[in-house]
Amino acid sequence: MPRLLLLSSAMAGDTGYLAYTRPLIEAFLSEHPTPVTHALFIPYAGVSRSFDAYLDNVRPILESCGIALDGLHDSDDPVAAVRSAQALIVGGGNTFALVSRLYDAGLMDLIRERVRKGLPYIGWSAGANIAGPTLCTTNDMPIVEPPSFRTLELVPFQINPHFIAGKSAGHHGESREERLKEYLALNPTIQAVALPEGTALRREGERLELLGDQDAWLFTHHDTQALLAGQPCDVLLEPDSARLAP
Repeated sequence: MPRLLLLSSAMAGDTGYLAYTRPLIEAFLSEHPTPVTHALFIPYAGVSRSFDAYLDNVRPILESCGIALDGLHDSDDPVAAVRSAQALIVGGGNTFALVSRLYDAGLMDLIRERVRKGLPYIGWSAGANIAGPTLCTTNDMPIVEPPSFRTLELVPFQINPHFIAGKSAGHHGESREERLKEYLALNPTIQAVALPEGTALRREGERLELLGDQDAWLFTHHDTQALLAGQPCDVLLEPDSARLAP
């Protein structure tokens, strides 16, 4: 059964890098039925920094949780590395770059298969966005063109990380709500969960819970409703609750 920790962001407010995520990651991995001593980090969303630098930023956080961290980019055989991983951690950055690189490496189907069978999956920002059916509710610019917008389909709804309600004074472009509603107007069978920074979704099989001290938002073609912080939202996992458009 899938085990997912989908974090809206690496930081929340003025906290340090991955600071708010540390207790969530530690609890998630420590409660896995099989002890997790090593995790595999996928830095493919990184664009403005090297994969080595990205790994060096993340590694101390995992080591503080008692988990050794290896970088997928250091492997001569990425497929074998994913097949043997005890847990996957997918960092944020540019979602289009992440998806394109996963397809180029032949990893999208393999990750989907392994995580659906119980491999623990942790992702933040772009790494959380790709847990949905498609990347179409990312906030990122399409700096590369991936072979497909289809992503991991580990949850049956779209995810919008870094959600901010409303828009700044003097800003005349679309708000995040308006962009999501545009997407749903043309994809009316789909639902989208908007996660403010500092929140996360944790999936344990058919159980889903919103973590953090802020509410999230569920957008549908018909309306918008709050998802309450600290409350279960298992209904979003029901087979007919959200469907990928043809």
